[in-house]
Amino acid sequence: MDEDCPLLSLEHITKDFDGTVVLSDVSFKLCKGEILGLVGENGAGKTTLMRILFGMPVIAETGGFQGRCCIDGESVDFKSPFDALDAGIGMVHQEFSLISAFTTAENILLNRECTHPSFLNEVFGDRMSVLDRDAIRERAERSIEKLGVKLDPDMLVSEMPVGHKQFTEIAREINRDGIRVLVLDEPTAVLTESEAEVLLSGMRSLADQGISIIFISHRLHEVLEVADRIVVLRDGKLVKDVSAKGVTVKEVSAWMVGRDVEAKRASGAHREFGPEFLRLDKLWVDMPGERVNEVSISVRKGEIFGIGGLAGQGKLGIPNGVMGLQLAGGEALLDGQAIPLNDPRAALSMGMAFVSEDRRGVGLLLDESLDWNIAFTAMQIQDRYLKPFLGSRFLRFRDDRGMRELAQEYVDALEIKCTGVRQRAKELSGGNQQKVCLAKAFAIKPKLLFVSEPTRGIDVGAKRLVLDALLKYNRENGMTIVMISSELEELRSICDRIAIVDEGRVAGILPPEAHLEDFGLLMSGRGATEEARVANA
Repeated sequence: MDEDCPLLSLEHITKDFDGTVVLSDVSFKLCKGEILGLVGENGAGKTTLMRILFGMPVIAETGGFQGRCCIDGESVDFKSPFDALDAGIGMVHQEFSLISAFTTAENILLNRECTHPSFLNEVFGDRMSVLDRDAIRERAERSIEKLGVKLDPDMLVSEMPVGHKQFTEIAREINRDGIRVLVLDEPTAVLTESEAEVLLSGMRSLADQGISIIFISHRLHEVLEVADRIVVLRDGKLVKDVSAKGVTVKEVSAWMVGRDVEAKRASGAHREFGPEFLRLDKLWVDMPGERVNEVSISVRKGEIFGIGGLAGQGKLGIPNGVMGLQLAGGEALLDGQAIPLNDPRAALSMGMAFVSEDRRGVGLLLDESLDWNIAFTAMQIQDRYLKPFLGSRFLRFRDDRGMRELAQEYVDALEIKCTGVRQRAKELSGGNQQKVCLAKAFAIKPKLLFVSEPTRGIDVGAKRLVLDALLKYNRENGMTIVMISSELEELRSICDRIAIVDEGRVAGILPPEAHLEDFGLLMSGRGATEEARVANA
């Protein structure tokens, strides 16, 4: 790497949205074949900075930016992402941009399809060429092989688990000709630890081939494992630009949040629970990529019950099936009353809520304001925040003031970084969108809360805040919580018991204090030791 001749440099970048400064005089360089770890809390400005680099339209639509971007020492001004792609800059965004009805291979080669001429070409020109599906499949398989993962090139995106979607996104960027800089925005957030290890290995291989990588992640141990250099943003300002060698996770955490951050196990000594509150008996769920086969679980009133396991083993299918978002069967009881499966409204009406792992597809009204998002379910299911018109039971209008007050309460409680409760949900960072999903669920004051991947895409500081919020609602309000997560340490930090799902079935249930190897054995399908195995009671 030649420090004197950087491949990419960002100089004095400053950006504001409606007077709110989100980036202030940010400058750093990226050399050929270097992996740069870009870290910071949600709202620190990481994604906005990459949107500027990639020429995203939202930047120009909101007044542009100050400063300049340079490639090989020459100033560039990308008017659209197509300009960035032509310059050899690829980006894998935090949210997927795949076509669900297309296969893996078709998505990887999208807009770069291999074709061969048909007999109509001589009359109508190249537009009558037909797809060379064998060549498309072959090129896609080469990109998949570079990542070292197992992806079916013929699988529809709609049938994939989220981890496979992420690998497909990355394979698409790798497939582009002339790729020089690859921006990865939270690529491991949806991956299991084993999948993340494969990706990190693939990143190092790409760097060895001369491709420069900007790696944005809240998994600091992964950043330190693979990055050559660390750049830390805090409140829109660059606070550190150092070599990753010898740096610790604790140091980076402190730079990010301006204070020491340390995860601790919540006190659970002498916890007492009520009677059985949720019972699942031989539940099956037909969720693509997360199929559930006859799961039986008993959760007690006031308990925080964790569900973990590897990607694609069925853990995500359980809440989606119980809440009616995926086809399900078997028996489900809430406080002794049968839960009507395949009926989301009935599930909500019974006093259950669900924070989905798919915040953009299921959890949010992206084009609506925060107050509308947070109050929406309470309004729809509980008839709250509606006022009668002239005393009529049938004509009602929104209680806008009540909605604003509700939203402000949760903006303050969850420290949602926004310009105000009227800001649109799609304008927030991914982690703050996740907090809005939590606020939306808390607002209906459920008796039982399913929360799936609650800290996905959330930074180290906000992660503790979200977990503390779940603990608070459990301890103070007696809310029973079923938490599904790919992060075993998060489950161990707040859950009272943890079920591990393997091949669509409960492999075993352990206390959070059990040895890590026992959890690992359950995930691998080999079972835990007799000493660590705990009965489901």
